[in-house]
Amino acid sequence: MLFRQFVDDDLGCASYLIGDPSEGQAFLVDPAYAIEQYLKVAKAENVEIVRVLETHTHADHVSGHGRFGLDHGVPVSVHPLAEPQFPFDPLEDGQKLRVGAVTLRVVHTPGHRPEHCAFVVDEQLVLTGDSLFVGDAARPDLAIEAREGAEGMFHSLQRLTELPDGYEVYPGHVAGSLCGASMSPAHSSTIGDEKRTNAALEYGDVQAFVNATAAVSTPRPPTTARVVELNRGPFLAAPPALELLETVADATVLDVRPGEIHAAGHVHGSFNVPVSGSSYATRAGFILDPEERIVIHASDEAEALEAARGLRAVGFIDLAGYVTEAPATDVVEPVGLDELERLLEEGEVQVLDVREKSERDEGYIPGSLHIPFRLLREFGPDGVDAEKPVVTICESGMRAGIAASVLVAAGVDARPVLSGGVNDWPGGTVSFRRCGSS
Repeated sequence: MLFRQFVDDDLGCASYLIGDPSEGQAFLVDPAYAIEQYLKVAKAENVEIVRVLETHTHADHVSGHGRFGLDHGVPVSVHPLAEPQFPFDPLEDGQKLRVGAVTLRVVHTPGHRPEHCAFVVDEQLVLTGDSLFVGDAARPDLAIEAREGAEGMFHSLQRLTELPDGYEVYPGHVAGSLCGASMSPAHSSTIGDEKRTNAALEYGDVQAFVNATAAVSTPRPPTTARVVELNRGPFLAAPPALELLETVADATVLDVRPGEIHAAGHVHGSFNVPVSGSSYATRAGFILDPEERIVIHASDEAEALEAARGLRAVGFIDLAGYVTEAPATDVVEPVGLDELERLLEEGEVQVLDVREKSERDEGYIPGSLHIPFRLLREFGPDGVDAEKPVVTICESGMRAGIAASVLVAAGVDARPVLSGGVNDWPGGTVSFRRCGSS
């Protein structure tokens, strides 16, 4: 059996190529929009991709099933509860699909979405999609009411844990995805290991599971609805080539260069989300509007293409192009932690903590304000003192840089802490325990 796992570390998404080399055929499960990687491996393995299987309609990344359907004539299979607007072959619980001598058994596992299915491969391993993760279970609130989704998830997890302990578990997501809160960075596990260590499997009672998992605190990306629409709708073709532009004109400029380079000189009003940073596409999706004209400012063509691939993965398909040369007239001076401590003592700045609420509860700088970076473009300078400079801070510097660029674009005097963060703060921090927390 040919078995290949592909992981997009930026989005935390996984897809799978499964086939029979002796027959020269393979299935592809949950492909990303960038399908070139699969075609390259299939060619190297001397197999033809003859079917695309979707565990469900994805909400966090654009699928490549449309490109396979349009450009390669490959049929697509998904459960009919997905209500797709494209030609598909319906999946049903217990159905067996064969590619050469390899068998995939369909297990309907609703919860994350009503149509969700897992695939048991040759009674050896299971592709769990967005149901059972390594160390966690998928969030239940993206398609239906959270408590209803959680109840469905409980029963689906029960079905999966009835599989033999030795079956290998290959999930649809790993750490880095917003589809779960406590996922492991490990790319695989076993049913037995998950039964022993996965906190989501500790509940023997459906009501206890619903109460514990329905209150989802992980932020919902604003790209969710658009990505679902693209994945459920008519087949989506390959994107146009990314064009090198001479000028940014009236576009929204996304500067994907490292934070230090952006700070040293950037296009007026540009947002800085470094493509080299973690969760680049997800974070850019919180800042950008898919209806606006977007131009990428990159160091070179390779960086621009990488940035475009990430944006298209979360639904920003039509990009205006990219520039490598642009009038970098604006400068921002980053703040070191020692300097920040002095500025605070002298009362010369206000500190804006741009982490998530759960992170801030673990410890924050006394007197600091709090607005997660992802909300700053919507709220702009609201909540900060317009008469005093703002210093943004997070865990490591990445989100602080994004936040400062958004504030500066809104006309705020803002400077980021790019090296280090709250955990490195030389002064004392304060923790906050909320009612009901342990």
